[in-house]
Amino acid sequence: MKKLLMFALFGTIVWFGYGQHKAKQAFTEAQVPAASVYKSTPVYESTPVSPRFTCDGRTHCSQMHSCEEATFFLRNCPNTKMDGNNDGVPCERQWCG
Repeated sequence: MKKLLMFALFGTIVWFGYGQHKAKQAFTEAQVPAASVYKSTPVYESTPVSPRFTCDGRTHCSQMHSCEEATFFLRNCPNTKMDGNNDGVPCERQWCG
């Protein structure tokens, strides 16, 4: 009977210690994301992609071939005449309507 009590006591101590260890580990893991919030800027890993379109002097919707192309020209090229109502959507009648 004495051996059984010793075994139960030993098991209880081990179980309690393991619970404390897991609680400490969970607390430490919970703290890691909170610390990373304070980084100044996120880092995005990506491969450089060459642009699909280039500014080549076209300025009118009739010179475009898609909404994606017209949007690129409106956002990146000077002197475009594709957004008559200045809402940021180019060529609403032809391509992006």
